[in-house]
Amino acid sequence: MPAKSQPVTRHVVSINDLSKREIEAIFEIAQAYLDELGDPKYHYRIGQSTDIGSRHILASLFYEPSTRTRLSFETAMLRMGGEIITSDDPAVSSAKKGESLADTIRVIANYADIIVIRHPKDGAARLAAEYSPIPIINGGDGSHEHPTQTLCDLFTLKKKNKRLENMKIAISGDLKGSRTIHSFVYALARFGAIIEPMPAAGMELPHHVDRRLREEFQSKLVSQRTPGSDDGSIDALYVTSDKPHQQSLFAAGEVDEVDYGFFIQKKVDAVYVTRFQKERWSEDQQQPYLKIDAKFMKDAKYSDASVMHPLPRVGELDIDLDNDRRAVYFQQAAYGVPIRMALITMLLGLKKNKSLQTFPDGFAKPEHPIYRQPIGMGLRCVNENCISRDPSEQHYAANKFYIVRGATPDTGRLRCLYCETDIEEETAKNFVVADTTKHHYVRGLEPALHASDDRLRHLIIYESEADAERDGYHARAMGRVARAAN
Repeated sequence: MPAKSQPVTRHVVSINDLSKREIEAIFEIAQAYLDELGDPKYHYRIGQSTDIGSRHILASLFYEPSTRTRLSFETAMLRMGGEIITSDDPAVSSAKKGESLADTIRVIANYADIIVIRHPKDGAARLAAEYSPIPIINGGDGSHEHPTQTLCDLFTLKKKNKRLENMKIAISGDLKGSRTIHSFVYALARFGAIIEPMPAAGMELPHHVDRRLREEFQSKLVSQRTPGSDDGSIDALYVTSDKPHQQSLFAAGEVDEVDYGFFIQKKVDAVYVTRFQKERWSEDQQQPYLKIDAKFMKDAKYSDASVMHPLPRVGELDIDLDNDRRAVYFQQAAYGVPIRMALITMLLGLKKNKSLQTFPDGFAKPEHPIYRQPIGMGLRCVNENCISRDPSEQHYAANKFYIVRGATPDTGRLRCLYCETDIEEETAKNFVVADTTKHHYVRGLEPALHASDDRLRHLIIYESEADAERDGYHARAMGRVARAAN
């Protein structure tokens, strides 16, 4: 009799690792914990404990400072009757000695049943998941994503507005460096939101995030106005189909004929405020920063808007709003405990109620083919802060890219599997693709764009002909003729 295969360990690295149904299931379990263990005086906080997780240990590995995320995860595990082990200071861990993250994860996985990790490098949580036999939860990786904060945010919105679909959310501040915002806008788009960005100067959404909203979540950029104008106008408005990844909200060619009045005039359901991410910027990069205060909130379109903030705040959110009926940011922080209790419950397959209690095995199948670059050869991610560029991880984080096909058969781009930063088509079209079976190369990505998974294993993508020739490859004969003709 063949041996029974082991189930694939499920991790939560990106908010996109969770289906909408799974997000709703997490909320059901979180609400069940609130109903059972809630504080009678404060409906939004857990005030009692259970023993549902009494046989389990959570390891919290925090390579960056944290208050709410670390303590809420540890509180969640303790409220469930479980135990915690923690490393919240890299200076006193083996990371100080130069130990790789991959090795650390493989060791800690022997001591615990589930790991939550925060790390300054983009994509670190994905790398940790590759080497972990137990569930990994991303507690924030560089400026990439912070999916569990987004779960808290969505739960807060649902509690306040009784729904998640088709809301209008204004987001303010450092949209470029905030990992919280990147997870949040992806989730909002999937629930058909209208997203109103109000970035500080130079801190707009990263290009690859903007592009994913428009191309993969079918969000339409429906308004273009002057940033920072006195009338409070916005520089962009994303309107998303209520069925992302399916038919777009507007058919091609119809965009200019749409009356955007409804979308622009619709009242805002929530104002989401973020701080200047000083740890991701040099001090001289900070620009004038919008402050959300009572004066700002007097605008009629914000009359019923919840005021949200992932905290900590450092001046961008006036303390005078603390007593405003619309302020929900301290409740938002409190919801971190039941939400993380629910997530731990599902990842560990604990029994809670009749709703979905465990995740399906493994991740959803990637939408794009994955190209795996041989270690020490070919391309590297263009993001300097990507975990794949960390010298201590170079033997573990082989450069891997999603191949994202373009609008025409001969166009496409590469997206880092770890940090999800794109190498754009204009850059990629100048690359060369080498064939390890024939020892030649051709210019352009086309051989990789249409290769099968098996064929991809025999291709190496280089930034230039010189790089390919350095590794012993030569131009295909007809490629030389073509170049001579040019």
